[in-house]
Amino acid sequence: MTPEIITVLAVLVFAVLLFIFEWVRVDVVGIIMMVLLPLLGLVTPQQAISGLSSNAVVSIIAVIIIGAGLDKTGVMNSMARVILRFAGKSESRIMTLIAGTVAIISGFMQNIGAAALFLPAAKRIGNQTGVPVGRLLMPMGFCAIIGGCLTLVGSSPLILLNDLMVVGGKKYAAFGMFSVTPIGLLLIAAALVYFILFGRFILPSRSEDEKSGPMSSVLTGTYNNVGSLFELAIPESWENDSPLKSLDLRPVYFCTLVAIARNHGKTHIFAPTPEETIQPGDHIVVVGPQEFAAHMAEDMGWVLQDELTTFAEELSPNNAGIMEGLVTPRSEFSGKSLSELRIRQRFQVSALAIFRGDKIFVSGLNDIIIESGDALLLHGRWEMFHMLKGLPDLVFTETVKGELLRTEKAKLALMWLAVSLTMILGFHVQLSIALLTGALGMVLTKVLTIDEAYQSVDWMTVFLLGGLIPLGMAFENTGAAKFIADTIMAALGTPSAVVLLTVIGILTSFFTLVASNVGATVLLVPLSMNMALNAGVDPRVAALTVAVAASNTFVLPTHQVNALIMRPGGYRTVDYVRSGVGMTILYMVVMIAALMMLY
Repeated sequence: MTPEIITVLAVLVFAVLLFIFEWVRVDVVGIIMMVLLPLLGLVTPQQAISGLSSNAVVSIIAVIIIGAGLDKTGVMNSMARVILRFAGKSESRIMTLIAGTVAIISGFMQNIGAAALFLPAAKRIGNQTGVPVGRLLMPMGFCAIIGGCLTLVGSSPLILLNDLMVVGGKKYAAFGMFSVTPIGLLLIAAALVYFILFGRFILPSRSEDEKSGPMSSVLTGTYNNVGSLFELAIPESWENDSPLKSLDLRPVYFCTLVAIARNHGKTHIFAPTPEETIQPGDHIVVVGPQEFAAHMAEDMGWVLQDELTTFAEELSPNNAGIMEGLVTPRSEFSGKSLSELRIRQRFQVSALAIFRGDKIFVSGLNDIIIESGDALLLHGRWEMFHMLKGLPDLVFTETVKGELLRTEKAKLALMWLAVSLTMILGFHVQLSIALLTGALGMVLTKVLTIDEAYQSVDWMTVFLLGGLIPLGMAFENTGAAKFIADTIMAALGTPSAVVLLTVIGILTSFFTLVASNVGATVLLVPLSMNMALNAGVDPRVAALTVAVAASNTFVLPTHQVNALIMRPGGYRTVDYVRSGVGMTILYMVVMIAALMMLY
């Protein structure tokens, strides 16, 4: 063992400790590697920073921009609607549909691309259903990685496999496009069952500040008696045609009517005016305390629904919520009442409370004269708040969520995605160039502005991967990878087929975690085939074991997909260890069993 090998192993241990104990953030670990490795002479300065311009990192940047374009045009909203139509609000069904779909797509395009494209949809579904996004993204990410084993073009190791199967000048018969598909299907099924059975124990729940609902935790602390959203069905027997102001819903029940659905849900009225009437067959949504909403339903003969149904999408946290706006000194609101301002008609928002000094008013709001410095608690759709944000009347105390979608650009966004995929699959253009073409096309056709494109990229992911790539290079430059592989293989002697394939799988999984899966494949395929020949095992099966085991990388956020979902899922390294250890063992068992049975 040379001094260089000892040094690179020490650096690896140091990096793993930084990941586990989280002394610094994971992207800082990547930057440390970029600085430390060239200073120790383990890589050249050019290699140290080459990760930032690597095919993988540039591809990630481009595919995130493409995903942002699809999200900005509402394409991901449509995809989320389709998934919810089949899955309802069942966490296990939602997780299975998202993860299974991403896995299948990963069999035909790079797994990082499939995961990045579905990331916005998964986040929207989580927000809309209240399922913690951390319980959706990790199964999706793991299945995206495994999905690369469905076809011979699904992952880089499998793409390289046939070209590497040469021993002693003899080239072995190539595997077909779908030769690996049975193994991939078994691995995906095992992963889905694993998360369905154990997900509640191993996946992190949403933290308090990620709580789903119409009002943030900060506002809930101030206006805790305002309540939440409730949908009520008006029976056909309803005969009261009095205007809303005559029903006294707010003075009596402390509930504010914020939306009406009419004509079997075809017509939606947001922030209805006091002169509006409630008609038989309508569905209405009110904001108020649950006990008062239930009491109101009982008194009026209305039916309180278990959850939002007619307005499940329009008033979901993705599309609507509650904001607090401070009246500015220059505001036209000052000196006028809400009824004079007609904010429901003009801005389609409903006032829920007024906070003045140390008092909160929840009744008689329309007649209160607004003063500069008052805080108005308003419910409405995010696009309305974005419009109000551009006026000098209110300053919102929190960032306005949601965004103004450019639905008219949806076809252009899909076109540029299709262009990228056609370049990759049809013309075999390098992945990064093909995806950059799609990303650039979206900017040039104004699907996204260039600033929006920059803002969509998660730079933490970029620097994490940019720093880990040179660590893999250091392993290969110093001969550490070959030394470890040779030492283990020599110690095996003449093992049985099961033992040999298991050791090959474990060795490949280790190298894939700390180095690149391509580097591990290039190193271990010839080595494993030679060992298989000596042990009387089919060398093609040994080579296939390496290529499939190169996707067994779940314990650390070192894989591109794991790095991608880390921040959106709110994950820490310990979350990957908790979920990944069981997944790694299950992957190994299923893979070896499938190889022994099928090959």
